[in-house]
Amino acid sequence: MPSIPINEFKLRREQLLAKLADNSLVVMSAAKEVTRSRDTDYAFRQNSDFHYLTGFPEPDAWLILEKVGGVTKTSLICRVKDKTAEIWQGRRIGKDQAKQQYQFDYTASLDELESVLKTSLNNKDVLYWSQGDDESTDKQVFSLLAQLRSSARMGLTAPNKQIDVRPLIHEMRLYKSANEINVMKSAGEISAAAHCRAMRFSATQVKLNKPVFEYQLEAEIHHHFAMNNARFPAYGTIVGGGDNACILHYTENQDQIKPTDMVLIDAGCELEGYAADITRTFPVNGKFSPEQKVIYQLVLNAQQAVFSAIKPGVTLSELTSISVKVITSGLLELGILTGDINTVLTQNAHRAYYMHGLSHWLGLDVHDVGNYNIEGDARPLEAGMVFTVEPGIYIDADSNCDSKWHGIGVRIEDNIVITEDGFINLTDSVPKTVEEIESLMA
Repeated sequence: MPSIPINEFKLRREQLLAKLADNSLVVMSAAKEVTRSRDTDYAFRQNSDFHYLTGFPEPDAWLILEKVGGVTKTSLICRVKDKTAEIWQGRRIGKDQAKQQYQFDYTASLDELESVLKTSLNNKDVLYWSQGDDESTDKQVFSLLAQLRSSARMGLTAPNKQIDVRPLIHEMRLYKSANEINVMKSAGEISAAAHCRAMRFSATQVKLNKPVFEYQLEAEIHHHFAMNNARFPAYGTIVGGGDNACILHYTENQDQIKPTDMVLIDAGCELEGYAADITRTFPVNGKFSPEQKVIYQLVLNAQQAVFSAIKPGVTLSELTSISVKVITSGLLELGILTGDINTVLTQNAHRAYYMHGLSHWLGLDVHDVGNYNIEGDARPLEAGMVFTVEPGIYIDADSNCDSKWHGIGVRIEDNIVITEDGFINLTDSVPKTVEEIESLMA
């Protein structure tokens, strides 16, 4: 199973330090455990930026990066080793093991946090941090800055300049390393196989004259994730049967699906923090009706037209325009839209049926970080960028078209990494053509 080696996290810290002004520091806190109900917490998930720079898996930790006279220092503050707490709540890494295992220059326990932070902030010119990310972190930093400012007679000073560190980190995160791409490839393969499992399960249930519920398909997918080293989905899994497929972020997943309906599944696992994001749409009974087939093929044509244009230097805006033209032209041919092609395009009439964007960045977050524009212009794609391609058509029961199209929602989504001379589809092992889907489900 691919993984990110610890020295890559160390290299990222070094790369960030190289971007900082001299006599400055970065302060960043880890995620905190979140109460689910009364005495139970949600499963812990590390802050993505903190994970990117440390690989450290525990809550309540702090990262401090310092640069003075060109000399750098990396520090991690983490929970105290506590036998009683570990008996009740699980093992803790502790500062000694953290220093060695995660390759920091200095580590300390949380009971030393205020002292270490105050010392690090003192006499620095610039503070880089993520103000607004966490209220308790903001309060602690502001309190220490106030203490330093009020202690000038003791020779203490606070940074006189504060800079948001997130743009620096997010620009780094936009370009995936070979190790990151390998992990994302594995996440894509696991997720692809899970979608195939859901298709087979659905067809089998119908053949046995058994009901198919949305939550059953969700369970099949999540089971496959967990059985293949990806314990959690990367986001709330969407399983929408029939008209529910026309709700873009439908996550109730509670209804029985009619045997003649299609179902849209948007699901991807999280592997080592990295997200996969796949959508497939298929007939529950394994056989497309004529109307379902026509709409499905139109969406697939749009995606394939986009694929034919993907290369370094192209922008996501240009790719979006390609998908819009294909879908608009197809909807006009079917009579779902009416009018002159140029007029309809100018009016963005497609938004009645294709109302979302074509793409988003993908990485440690399913809607990953990184600017889409540079100085007001769409950003050209470059090697190492990973993004989705996900055209769709959604015709709900209230749509102003022939009722034979009502209740058809289709989205087809794959994960793409740009290479030096083209691209790789990380999720192409899920059947996608009409023939492939019907064959698998048969």
